Amino acid sequence: MIELTVDAVGLARSRFAVSPLHEVVATLLSWGLRPAPDADPWVARARRVLRRARLPLLSELALDGSGYVPDFLSPHPTGPSPTVEEELERVRCTPPERVLSELEALRNGRPRNGLAGAELPTGVQRAMARGGAHVARQAADELRRYWALAFAPHWEAAKTTLDAEVDRCAGVLARHGAARLFNSLHPGIRWAEGTLRVESQFQIALSVPLVVVVPSLIAPRPAVAVDPTRDGGRPPMLVHPVRDKAIAGTIAPTAPSTEMAQLLGPTRAGLLAALTQPASTTQLAARHYLSPATVSYHLGVLQRTGLVARTRSGRSVLYRRTPEGSRLTKGR
Repeated sequence: MIELTVDAVGLARSRFAVSPLHEVVATLLSWGLRPAPDADPWVARARRVLRRARLPLLSELALDGSGYVPDFLSPHPTGPSPTVEEELERVRCTPPERVLSELEALRNGRPRNGLAGAELPTGVQRAMARGGAHVARQAADELRRYWALAFAPHWEAAKTTLDAEVDRCAGVLARHGAARLFNSLHPGIRWAEGTLRVESQFQIALSVPLVVVVPSLIAPRPAVAVDPTRDGGRPPMLVHPVRDKAIAGTIAPTAPSTEMAQLLGPTRAGLLAALTQPASTTQLAARHYLSPATVSYHLGVLQRTGLVARTRSGRSVLYRRTPEGSRLTKGR
């Protein structure tokens, strides 16, 4: 069990963040080998990409079972929605002493907390011999390549889902308060009397200045990232899985009725049936295995016939059903 005690000031300072690099590094944990049954296909493919690509440092740090992946690979988000380039630059600029300290924590473990030590792989030892700055640069380069190969094509759709979860949490906080919010994240996370308790194989009890909460499509269960070097005053990062089908499945492919497919054509009927919630062209393309251009064309037809409408949300253009579109898909 991990117990984080947060006072009223710390609770007010706690925040949510969506981190692209955290999702990348999450696949280096054993979760990456055994993704949840309802995980998106790209999550299951990520480790296969890691094995095929020439990423020696990441490959050696990836876990087959329990253990620790150095935290400098996924720095705490400094804002609510950092870009992957911003996070990669922070990895590259990690102080060399922190890099080496975290690798030593990997080697020595934290026996009092239930974390066993592990012999460092040969490639990691060679990189360490060249200094912490070299390790940080190599890690940033490999993470950039891993991102491009396995994550970049899917990130817009993934980020929209994660942003929707943050919006849900904001609504719970505004209407019901922080206690209800934390208790709504996952059955393995409980808040009571100023202490956040997270189910874990590790044993940690800390008073913390705040908590950074990060939703994840990769994590199948809650986790807490706690500074293993204990010398930087870095707040813990609470990871919670997004498994609510009302959020994660809002744009999943839905089989339209035979009559609707005959009326509109199978592609347009499938897209209309999938719009149970607003979605972007990129999201729909990824879920239906179509090109964005194809989806854009069919959405244009649906828009001109009055079955869907366009709205802007930040930088994204989202499509939603109109009342006429919803009547046509009645029962879906």
